[in-house]
Amino acid sequence: MCQLLGMNCNTPTDVRFSFSGFAQRGGHTGDHTDGWGIAFFEDKGLRHFVDHERAVDSPVAELIRQYPIHSRNVIAHIRKATQGVVSLENCHPFVRELWGRYWVFAHNGDLKTFRPRLHSHFHPVGGTDSEHIFCWLMQELAKSHAGVPSVEELSLTLKELVTRVSPQGTFNFLLSNGQALWAHATSHLCYLERRHPFGQAKLADEDVQMDFSTCTTPSDRVAVVATAPLTNNESWTAIQQGELCVFVDGERKHF
Repeated sequence: MCQLLGMNCNTPTDVRFSFSGFAQRGGHTGDHTDGWGIAFFEDKGLRHFVDHERAVDSPVAELIRQYPIHSRNVIAHIRKATQGVVSLENCHPFVRELWGRYWVFAHNGDLKTFRPRLHSHFHPVGGTDSEHIFCWLMQELAKSHAGVPSVEELSLTLKELVTRVSPQGTFNFLLSNGQALWAHATSHLCYLERRHPFGQAKLADEDVQMDFSTCTTPSDRVAVVATAPLTNNESWTAIQQGELCVFVDGERKHF
């Protein structure tokens, strides 16, 4: 299975610490070696990087580890292929436009032969079940709302849609439009929320630690979502099977 990483914040934040440990799972501490990708929202703009090489030694991944891109919403993915060949077009996260905003999606799981009908302008470029179901989600969201809905309305619609997909296989995913981060679990996904007073965090996948009190303000809030905990000295909360979590401004919302 693949690995997911998401970050949602109330102020643009540097994801390099989390990504550094996360990338180790792409060939060092994990065998997820079939490509990787990451997307950063900046207002309505998007920086999107994908590579079909291993994350642990990809030159593009090294760029991300060294380049302090600040974002309020980030989605990253490390691939272990179950459907679709190892190629650039099959690397997550995938990007589409809807209602004048970019949408980013990354999936961990296998939906077997589930291919709901696509009849709008959303179509996959690659050959993965993940990109197909992302196109279907975009199609169904567009059908459900005439204009841009609120985060609460989107969350309610997504809850209905995921119940139609989850019985078909493993459906852990991250989704964002730059306003919120949605995280859904059918097996392994967890999160933590960092806020004042900030302390030290130590990565689980490499010998690196960081004191967040030196680079934050008392008003900062950061939520991090991952397939498995990225640090070994913080309290991570497991997302329950079938649960859809919504994060806005660095904290979980309950709609």
